[in-house]
Amino acid sequence: MQVKRFFAADMRQAMKLVRDELGADAAIIGNRRIAGGVELTAALDYKLSALAPRVPNLELEDELRKTQSRIVSAQAELTTRGDSDAATNRQLFAGLPLTAAEPLMEPDFVEPPRPAAPVPAAAAVDQRLFDSMRSELSGLRELLEVQLGSLAWTQLQGHKPQQANLWRRLQRIGLSGPLSRELLDMTCDIDEPRHAWRMLLAHLARMIHTPDIEPLEEGGVIAMVGPAGMGKTTTLAKLAARYVLKYGAQNLALVSMDSFRIGAQEQLKTLGRILNVSVTHVDPGQSLVQALEPLLRKRVVLIDTAGLQASDPALRMQLESLAGRGINARNYLVLATTSQKQVLTAAYHSYKRCGLAGCILTKLDETASLGEVLSLAISHELPVAYLTDGPRIPDDLHLPRRHQLVSRAVSVQMQEEPSEEAMADMFADLYHSPNTRVG
Repeated sequence: MQVKRFFAADMRQAMKLVRDELGADAAIIGNRRIAGGVELTAALDYKLSALAPRVPNLELEDELRKTQSRIVSAQAELTTRGDSDAATNRQLFAGLPLTAAEPLMEPDFVEPPRPAAPVPAAAAVDQRLFDSMRSELSGLRELLEVQLGSLAWTQLQGHKPQQANLWRRLQRIGLSGPLSRELLDMTCDIDEPRHAWRMLLAHLARMIHTPDIEPLEEGGVIAMVGPAGMGKTTTLAKLAARYVLKYGAQNLALVSMDSFRIGAQEQLKTLGRILNVSVTHVDPGQSLVQALEPLLRKRVVLIDTAGLQASDPALRMQLESLAGRGINARNYLVLATTSQKQVLTAAYHSYKRCGLAGCILTKLDETASLGEVLSLAISHELPVAYLTDGPRIPDDLHLPRRHQLVSRAVSVQMQEEPSEEAMADMFADLYHSPNTRVG
């Protein structure tokens, strides 16, 4: 029997190390929390009993029952601890036991106040034991979630291979787990694979929101917000050129709130000279309302903002200015489709405070996946206002067409199938989420 220890930041990474090193037949014989992560002890050719063969489903159910029992015991200990302490205190009073027929008589004297008793050392020990137990149960739960995810994925492949194949294709597009699950639920009654795939893509297209009126046609104050590197200034230049070519320069104004990036103001000044459009700069601390007051007669005012870190106090001031009374700005979150899912999610949560009218998707010509950004826009109901797919101004700015956007997402999907470990990990995420229906 081969026994080995594995160290990782979390349970999933540790399980992946076990699978890579010892294979899928390895048995987990121990786990514990350590500083900076978890420790797993795994064994190959590990026999629980010479008489009973290893059955994964039965082992899993066994572990679930054990974990449930330990959780119930821990909760019962907490519940009964106070009751037992109270019973002990009652027994300390004078010898006669209290019954229902003998009510407790109030004493004729007032007991002088006693000094507060020190906390017994046993209580601190009990708390440490409880914390240790809670940490162990948390590790067991995480381990079971990984195992259950793998089991759920295996069962789906065995019982519903068509659904499993559709799931793989959705993951190649890059769609999130909850959105993929919702789409599969919509097509679970369709037996013919090609028809199910077409209907699934049609449902996906209907989930994408687009504005009823193009923002430039609607007019007013339009602000580009988002982290650095998303393409805000380039997108603003494309919007400005699009408007000038269609309506002329007299009713358009540009405003820059970016005094942090080197050359940002000069870049906008150059654009203003080329388009013959006025450019106004707003310094930090300056009132945006006052800066916009001379521009109220303009039909469209485009605002370029600074891409700041979420922890920067200047970002909070900038967002408060855009969301302030008297501005009535429509703020569009500019998202580069080349960004990772975590970057996109962090950008949304950082900038949603100013109130978002929608999003603009940039760098479609450079992306390897559209699923992540589409999942974000759909889950947070952000209308997709514009698309950009190149450096040309304004030729590479387009109005979104939902079916074309879905077709493009399919065309740039990953060429390789997602690994079985990735599928199992995603099912582990879904297995313990609310309202989950897998398989």
